[in-house]
Amino acid sequence: MKTFTDLIQSITPDTYKTLKLAMEIGKWGDGTKLTPEQKELTMQAMIVWEQTNLPEEERTGYLGGQACAKQTKKKLSDEQAAMFAPAAGTLH
Repeated sequence: MKTFTDLIQSITPDTYKTLKLAMEIGKWGDGTKLTPEQKELTMQAMIVWEQTNLPEEERTGYLGGQACAKQTKKKLSDEQAAMFAPAAGTLH
């Protein structure tokens, strides 16, 4: 039997697209729902395959590198901060 790594190396771009679509819609091409175990294994396979076959900015979970760091350092204006403040008279 092949190892997980061997299986990942045998994934073609078309197979990857099939796995990705199945994750996005929650079911296989024949309409069968993915089980929780299938979702977990499919996601693992996608991430490992992406590490060697896609540039970083196209991988699952990519957040934008330095651009994100710059955004988090940006100070909110008073108007923006007010949008996230609790409403007057609330208990939280």
